Amino acid sequence: MTIIVHHLENSRSQRVLWLLEELGLPYAIRRYERDRATMLAPPELRRVHPLGKSPVIEDDSPSGDGGPRVVAETGAIVEYLVEKADGKLGAPTHRESMLRYRFFLHYAEGSMMPPLLLKLVLGRVPLFGKSAQKKIQPMIDRHLDHVEGELSQREWFAGDGFTAADVMMSFPLEAARARAGLDENRPATIAWLNRIHARPAYRAALEKGGPYAYA
Repeated sequence: MTIIVHHLENSRSQRVLWLLEELGLPYAIRRYERDRATMLAPPELRRVHPLGKSPVIEDDSPSGDGGPRVVAETGAIVEYLVEKADGKLGAPTHRESMLRYRFFLHYAEGSMMPPLLLKLVLGRVPLFGKSAQKKIQPMIDRHLDHVEGELSQREWFAGDGFTAADVMMSFPLEAARARAGLDENRPATIAWLNRIHARPAYRAALEKGGPYAYA
């Protein structure tokens, strides 16, 4: 059975391709390009899910209504795929590592991504946006300091081994590296980015996914 990934260029859906490569699950890609004026997802995605956003996957395993199962939201997709792969790259058994896994799985989108997105949006607003960005950067720096402190203690976010929590954390940290002040002054985080970029599954997902500005 094949999973269809509705993949939007330069988006969170790159993480889904990467996770599928890591898990060894079969998948196919349907590509979408952003509107060049608004940079938003195209309306075609609404045919897949009412929100019209990416990532969203279709699993041809039968759902309750007999059609393909549609799953949206990156965190929900990650948990779904880990479960489908019998727990591979899921929560470690050690309790402290398990709690870290859960935290970073949700922290990536729940806490770290909003100020990064706000900075991106403000950067497109003339005059006022530039000054407002300066007020957002200290919030981002607090997150980057927190991440640096965690990765200074261990190679991966949950513990000694790579997990799906690392996949979730990739997008906000790649975005921060590209546009929000993450640099060599936070060496543990940069080393982590280098480790994920060197993974064969990550590189295979890049080749299949196409343009991705943050890699």
